[in-house]
Amino acid sequence: MLELRNLSCGYGRRPLLEAVSVALQGGELLCLLGPNGVGKTTLFKTILGLLPALGGEIRLDGRSAARWSRRDFARRVGYVPQTHAPPFPFTVRDVVAMGRAAHRSVFAAPGTHDRELAAAALDTLGISALAEARYTEISGGERQLVLIARALAQAPRVLVMDEPTSNLDYGNQLKVMAHVRRIAAREDIGVILTTHHPNHALLYASRVLLIDRERRCHVGAPQALITEDYLRSTYGVETEIHDIHQRDGHLARLCVPRLGGVLSCAT
Repeated sequence: MLELRNLSCGYGRRPLLEAVSVALQGGELLCLLGPNGVGKTTLFKTILGLLPALGGEIRLDGRSAARWSRRDFARRVGYVPQTHAPPFPFTVRDVVAMGRAAHRSVFAAPGTHDRELAAAALDTLGISALAEARYTEISGGERQLVLIARALAQAPRVLVMDEPTSNLDYGNQLKVMAHVRRIAAREDIGVILTTHHPNHALLYASRVLLIDRERRCHVGAPQALITEDYLRSTYGVETEIHDIHQRDGHLARLCVPRLGGVLSCAT
């Protein structure tokens, strides 16, 4: 589906990340985890074609991304930004229908099929009741779900999400992550998202792409790679990772910070 082969990315001739290799499959949720400033956003911009790769290759469905037209690439790869502030008070239905833009001619209005897909995306996320609400007047959590619905209406094979839970309260963070995991599995979409919360990756990710302070990349199962040592060296905090038996019988692994466990080396 989406494959990064020995990819290097950065600005000008200065690479921030080098030799990034990972293959994203349908139904998979890949969490990108790392401290500020190591190149996570730069990597996303390179995947989306907003920055040229400095080395290596990006492949989509077995073909080099350089061989895809911008329009065809946009039909297959959806993007959910951290925030979105439209200049006009569009209805939620209209915002979601905008996700069909790559499938229409430049000045064409959404057709019946486009609106049906938009309605289905709203239903998938359980927010059909918001269809006629003004996007500018709904809550932050609802707005983030609308952005995900807009991306789903695009009918992508791959979904790139830049910190989809940023600025959300605790409840909405969990709701968004649960929705994303369910959608990836049900729609067979490959999802790659950034997060600053190790527990999001531990609870919901199929795999993780970890970046440490030296900008080295590690790919694997979250339970194997998100360790106390990684969190200490990367974020400068002392944590404990525990396996918890939930009341429904499931086993969850969670990261718990130690009170006062901040290391001076992180500054």
